Amino acid sequence: MKKIEAIIRKVKFDEVKDALLEADIEWFSYSEVRGIGKDRQERIYRGVIYDTSSIERIALSIIVRDQNVEKAIKAIENAARTGSIGDGRIFVLPVDDAVSIRTGKRGDSTLFISSEK
Repeated sequence: MKKIEAIIRKVKFDEVKDALLEADIEWFSYSEVRGIGKDRQERIYRGVIYDTSSIERIALSIIVRDQNVEKAIKAIENAARTGSIGDGRIFVLPVDDAVSIRTGKRGDSTLFISSEK
């Protein structure tokens, strides 16, 4: 199992979500985050200086079986790409184990719902 952490532009979230669902990645969590990029700018609006170096983004957290890692990465990469600086990053980390709280199952079988009850 792997954990995919992706930081993407807010305006690309719906496209990335749809691409992940199309790639059969049906479960993930996300949150709105702020970060600091390399670009440091100040903008003046009506005489007030605003620091625009803090950037709003969406952070996705996805746990997938090893066989689904590449298709999840490709879905995110293709949907989030604008070709401009600031498109984001994708990180892949190993996951040692997973435990279903409801059933007590362990391992990658916790990542999908089987027809058993």
